[in-house]
Amino acid sequence: MFVAVDDTDSMKGNCTTFLATEIIREFSDLDLIGNPRLVRLNPAVPWKTRGNGALVMRFGKGIGPKRLIGDIDGRYVYCYDSCTSFEPDAEEMRRRIIPHIQDHHEDDSDPGLLISRRKPSQSYYWRGVRTILSRSDVDPEIKRIGGVTFEIGCGRGLIGCTCGMAWRPRDSTFELLSYRPASRWGTERVFDPLTIRDVEHGYPSTFNSWEDREEKVAMVPATPCPVMYGLRGDSESDLIKASAEIDTEPIERWMVFLTNQGTDDHIIHDPSIFVPNQSYSISGTVSCTAEHIHGGHVFIRIATRFGEIDCAAYEPSKEFRLVLDWLDVGDEVEVLGELREDPRTLNIEKIHVVSTVKEFRKVSNPVCPVCSKTMGSAGSGAGFRCRRCHTRASQPVLEENVRWVVPGWYEPPTAARRHLSKPLKRMGETQPVEFVNSRN
Repeated sequence: MFVAVDDTDSMKGNCTTFLATEIIREFSDLDLIGNPRLVRLNPAVPWKTRGNGALVMRFGKGIGPKRLIGDIDGRYVYCYDSCTSFEPDAEEMRRRIIPHIQDHHEDDSDPGLLISRRKPSQSYYWRGVRTILSRSDVDPEIKRIGGVTFEIGCGRGLIGCTCGMAWRPRDSTFELLSYRPASRWGTERVFDPLTIRDVEHGYPSTFNSWEDREEKVAMVPATPCPVMYGLRGDSESDLIKASAEIDTEPIERWMVFLTNQGTDDHIIHDPSIFVPNQSYSISGTVSCTAEHIHGGHVFIRIATRFGEIDCAAYEPSKEFRLVLDWLDVGDEVEVLGELREDPRTLNIEKIHVVSTVKEFRKVSNPVCPVCSKTMGSAGSGAGFRCRRCHTRASQPVLEENVRWVVPGWYEPPTAARRHLSKPLKRMGETQPVEFVNSRN
């Protein structure tokens, strides 16, 4: 039986992943089939609370080997990759889950719960991660699969439940989330940052936990939510081993989620239309050099098949903004990011500098090939002329400038990346050395 919950996050600190651990504890009489799933959806929706993520679990009776994936209050949590045909009663599950949702929702959230033996069509995931859906879009699908539901407020969370449950991974990652005791919620988190640095360096399968350029921790939230940290990576076993090496305050529980984070699933490649509140990969030619505005934000303009588009790197992206400074008219780029409606701007998540134009500077006047004397100017726009033999030349001696930016991929610091953005580390790419060494 599949169970999905969404929109119990709150700006005040509640966390849907913590609710998922409460539901897992509630159904300790059942087995988890596969990891619980944290499915991020369209990051451009205007009403998201924080990360726009739905939680999906599957319960039943497992068969075969089991895997350790968590610990709740000192009790290990396992999951199975296979299960029997037994299906729990959906209405009974609904009755047991509702009190947990009621306990954890806030006035600024619209929670939804979906329970179903069947998964929605995969198309709902792709629509949910790339576009904006309404209740009227998902209600027929919920009815088709025989879903049992619960909602509070406008029930917007049922949209995320449907789309999250529909996910069939093409690419996936893991996140080990650890949680603090309730008595510590809202207080300053205590941890040793050097142990997090050592984990990022010691386990190549991890990503987005530490920022080398700024020597800062990126996996510890600043909100008053129950989460102590979220360690992300491509290897579930590495995450479990690495978490044991991180020195923090006491942890009450932890859980490994299968996620679509770091996959770029939200990016629409080769789009046929270009509309706001969606994320795209757009190729074009730089048509206007960088413009700086108040607040430290930097803009460039590129010419594309959809016309000219302003692209922005905001202050939190720090030295990443230098890439825009270094671009020149004529450079070919591929830009990935969200198209905002007002002002109509593409917010850059990463940029691929495909090619750069050559730039030259004058070194000296040309030397006469006949007299071996330096030529003088023949007048404005008239080139050069040898004063002795009157031989002419059209160009001075030129030297190619060294461009600060070179072809390659560039991304902002870890803390400025979106959950869904695929880090260069997962793409097998590294930023050109010239960019890293020139940040000062």
